[in-house]
Amino acid sequence: MAVELTDELIELESAAWAEIQAGALTVETAEAVQAAIRAHAEATGQSRLDVETELKRRVRHPEIDEG
Repeated sequence: MAVELTDELIELESAAWAEIQAGALTVETAEAVQAAIRAHAEATGQSRLDVETELKRRVRHPEIDEG
């Protein structure tokens, strides 16, 4: 089963990833991403872990999709 993600989730994780790479991740950003992941998983009936894993893979390792 493919994990469905929204543009909002991808944008939130992209912002968090940029902060992580800059050494400046804030608690607010991390909490916003986690809250969005939980809400999306509940709304779509997907596993929270599956949503988070796929989100991080798409944002942090886009080369996998480009294959």
